Amino acid sequence: MARTRPPHSPHIAEPTHLCALTGRRLPERDGTHLDLLRPALQDSIRAAHPGIAPDAFLSHEALARERARYVAETLQAERGDLGALERDVITSLAQNDLLTQNVEAEFEQNRSFGERAADLIARFGGSWTFILCFGGFLVVWMALNAVSLRIAAFDPYPYILLNLVLSCIAALQAPIIMMSQRRQETKDRSRSENDYRVNLKAELEIRHLHEKIDHMLNRQWERLAEIQAIQLELMEDLARRRS
Repeated sequence: MARTRPPHSPHIAEPTHLCALTGRRLPERDGTHLDLLRPALQDSIRAAHPGIAPDAFLSHEALARERARYVAETLQAERGDLGALERDVITSLAQNDLLTQNVEAEFEQNRSFGERAADLIARFGGSWTFILCFGGFLVVWMALNAVSLRIAAFDPYPYILLNLVLSCIAALQAPIIMMSQRRQETKDRSRSENDYRVNLKAELEIRHLHEKIDHMLNRQWERLAEIQAIQLELMEDLARRRS
């Protein structure tokens, strides 16, 4: 007995919508409708685009731009004029970019030879190895001039040449340490700015999630209330029929 092939099910095309802001026709999964957004964002979009339909379709790209504009307006109302850091955060929200950076790796790659030498000298000058080695050098210098070379000492007491050497070392070591400290301050400032960007973006994202969840809960309660009202109407209709 020959097998019968199942009837071929026709392919159901995904519905498409025209974005009210970009004018591009996109499938349903690439956007959302205006009436599904939280009320504050709806009011901001309606104020920026008068005459837009209540259930207008918005692409994810257009929605990201509108959301970034809404965040910029909110921050400006709360903090006044926006700086470069706040604008970077708003741009990252619109483009869905990451703000985390490896500041240490970036500074290590961009260091010049002089900066590497300054860091190495500052690191060595602030260690016990330098203190012990230099202390031993001083003891040997004074011992040679005080005991071993008493007759033909090249730097007799009070060790004027030694004082000159120490002064030269201190004069050179101080600016080298300041160079290293200034570069460390620049690194710390970059790290603090990066932390501020990340924290600000996280705060805005959490605020957005709270508003979105509250809006979804309110819509669910409205739907539950509508379903309950329909059930009550059906029960009343059934009761009237039985009576």
